[in-house]
Amino acid sequence: MADHFVPHFQNTSGHDSVAIGAREFMCIGANPPFDHPHVFLDMGDETEIVCPYCSTLYKYDQTLKPHESSPGDCTFTPEAA
Repeated sequence: MADHFVPHFQNTSGHDSVAIGAREFMCIGANPPFDHPHVFLDMGDETEIVCPYCSTLYKYDQTLKPHESSPGDCTFTPEAA
């Protein structure tokens, strides 16, 4: 059983931007069943990225842990398969 997974974030509440503690992550858009295709995003050396599906602006925040977001309701934990 894997104990590591790529962080997943969503923006069901429609926040202007979401601060996250990871530079590589999956955006799912909104909570299922209203999610969009789960897209892998990589900020590289940048500190911001916009999801091409839902236009959520994600901002890297080094004070957050990799699986944390601010607002906190934007963190999504996928169910185990």
